[in-house]
Amino acid sequence: MNAILSLLGPAKGSLNAKILAGPVLIIMVLSMMVLPLSPLLLDMFFTFNIALSIIILLVAMFTRKPLEFSAFPSVLLFATLLRLSLNVASTRVVLLNGHTGPDAAGRVIEAFAMFLVGGNFAVGIVVFSILVLINFVVITKGAGRIAEVGARFVLDAMPGKQMAIDADLNAGLIDEAEARKRRSEVGQEAEFYGSMDGASKFVRGDAIAGLIIMAVGLVGGLIVGITQHGLSPAEAGSTYTLLTIGDGLVGQIPALIISTAAGVVVSRVANEQDVGQQMINQLFANPLVLYMTGGIIGLIGLIPGMPHFAFLLFAAALGGIGYYLNKAVKRQQDKESATQNAQGTAAQESAAEASWDDVKLVEPISLEVGYRLIPLVDAAGKNPELLSRIRSLRKKFAQDIGFLPPVVYVRDNLDMAPNEYRILLSGVEVARAQVMPSQWLAIDPGGVEMTLPGEQTTDPTFGLPAIWIDVALRETAQVAGYTVVDASTVIATHINHVIHENSASLLTRSEVLKVLEKTEKEIPKISEELVPKAVSLVTLQAVLRGLLQEGIPIRDMRTICEVLLEWGPRLSAAAPAGYGADPGELIARVRQALGRAITQQVFGDAQECKVIGLDAHLERVLAQAITSSGAIEPSLADNLFMEMDQAIQTQEGMGLPAVLVVTPPLRAALARYFKNAFPQLVVLSNAEIPEDRIIKVNVIAGAGAAAQ
Repeated sequence: MNAILSLLGPAKGSLNAKILAGPVLIIMVLSMMVLPLSPLLLDMFFTFNIALSIIILLVAMFTRKPLEFSAFPSVLLFATLLRLSLNVASTRVVLLNGHTGPDAAGRVIEAFAMFLVGGNFAVGIVVFSILVLINFVVITKGAGRIAEVGARFVLDAMPGKQMAIDADLNAGLIDEAEARKRRSEVGQEAEFYGSMDGASKFVRGDAIAGLIIMAVGLVGGLIVGITQHGLSPAEAGSTYTLLTIGDGLVGQIPALIISTAAGVVVSRVANEQDVGQQMINQLFANPLVLYMTGGIIGLIGLIPGMPHFAFLLFAAALGGIGYYLNKAVKRQQDKESATQNAQGTAAQESAAEASWDDVKLVEPISLEVGYRLIPLVDAAGKNPELLSRIRSLRKKFAQDIGFLPPVVYVRDNLDMAPNEYRILLSGVEVARAQVMPSQWLAIDPGGVEMTLPGEQTTDPTFGLPAIWIDVALRETAQVAGYTVVDASTVIATHINHVIHENSASLLTRSEVLKVLEKTEKEIPKISEELVPKAVSLVTLQAVLRGLLQEGIPIRDMRTICEVLLEWGPRLSAAAPAGYGADPGELIARVRQALGRAITQQVFGDAQECKVIGLDAHLERVLAQAITSSGAIEPSLADNLFMEMDQAIQTQEGMGLPAVLVVTPPLRAALARYFKNAFPQLVVLSNAEIPEDRIIKVNVIAGAGAAAQ
């Protein structure tokens, strides 16, 4: 026994008995077609064929997903070949030895010929024909059609499933191993339904072959019995017809069972229950259905001439089953009600006394929606698109900016308008807008001439003119030049914009420590040398926040840490006693080290950087004012704003980015002055632009302000 079990084990390098199953079956099929078999062997093989068909049907019934029986197309092919080879072998034995009696081809064929059809060849022909018609016209044709349609829909759905897997992977809901597993399942599902579409043709061909083999056997038996064995036409017809019918029934009953298994596999809906559980749970789920059915059957049974016993018996049985199910449903409802009451009582008791569990800290980022927008954020819904988009934008933010923003907490707010939402930072509202969940927002990026029917509005993120349109106008709007997005995208884009605009305030000390931990993995012992030896944790947070306020990512922590390690001790030593390094000076040093990345972010790959410059006299005046008093005179500031406004309009009118280049001492102060008035303006120092880039002053601002 141990030796046999060792063969069945998966030991590498040893002979596995499972590997021999396919070749042995093929050899057995070919042998039955070529070599003559004794009646005893025919009985064994026919019994094996019936047992195999029952196994296949039961396995198909107990599978929960079609892929659990992914070998079914191959099994179907082998079972069909086995059955056809048995037909060939039994037909040969019938023609050779049929004249000796009804047991010439074995006891199995004799039993099917005598017992199932009562020894009447006319009844046998009718029964055989009915079985073939059921198998060929009903089961095989229906299963083949289902497999064909299923294969088509599975192939059509493959791109969407792959995109859903990629979206879950990008959102961080699954890891790479799970994504590979799901992709493999999608491919296997497509291959399975494609194979089933082809395998159904084998079953149909098997049914046709059964009819032809029976006809050939009948004609051949008559010829052999009359010409070779001297039987009368009546004797030859009776003997060979019964044997041929028995042979056909032995083959068609397993064929019918396997065809049923094929229909079960391709027609089931995949869930966590097998076919039997699905049928019982869904057919007998509603007691009212059983009551009504029992009543109808009972009324039919009362009609004169009807078999009263049978109809009334089934009516009573259905009524009893309905009564039992009704009691079970009521017990379940009472149990759930008692559980809810107990939970409510426990909640009331716990509410009687306050505890620290009642203290809720404010969320860093939260989204509140009106009741019509709840389906967009309902995690239990069919398609919570907005939640997936929020997860994706957090991951994208982390990749682009350099730290992971806090989780966005989502809740409904019934005090708001039905289609309204608002975004809160630390419990304070920073943005509010309305969306139409059943419509699309067509945003006019500029230059669109076509006017679309719909509700005029404004894009909540960038303030561009927009229109809420019906789904049917989506393609028309896109062709006209509109940017068309759905409600989920509008909200997600708004949240993304708010997070980017407030990234500095979202970088708390906890996030700074996590950034240091991440950097520690790349550069060992960096945190020990940096904090608190070179700079304090407070200074490091101030530097990183200053970079984020100016729109500079902090992904390059290697360069940032190197600059802080070099300049932190120097600036701390030069500072007054008790003061550390000035964060503003450190930010300026870090910006110069990150100059290549900043320039790439602003100008892209352009070799020539066309910028706005300040009048030389104005630069000297501003430098003197900032150095002496740290502020600019109001009249000079007003004139400077007017000059800068004209320069920015001229620069943008040429299709160029609004970039002002000044000397390093002026950069930080002017960036603060112009931030609110000109949010699109980028202020750089000439020390931040790499030497391999050419600076071309396209517009000079401030000549009039300097003269005044």
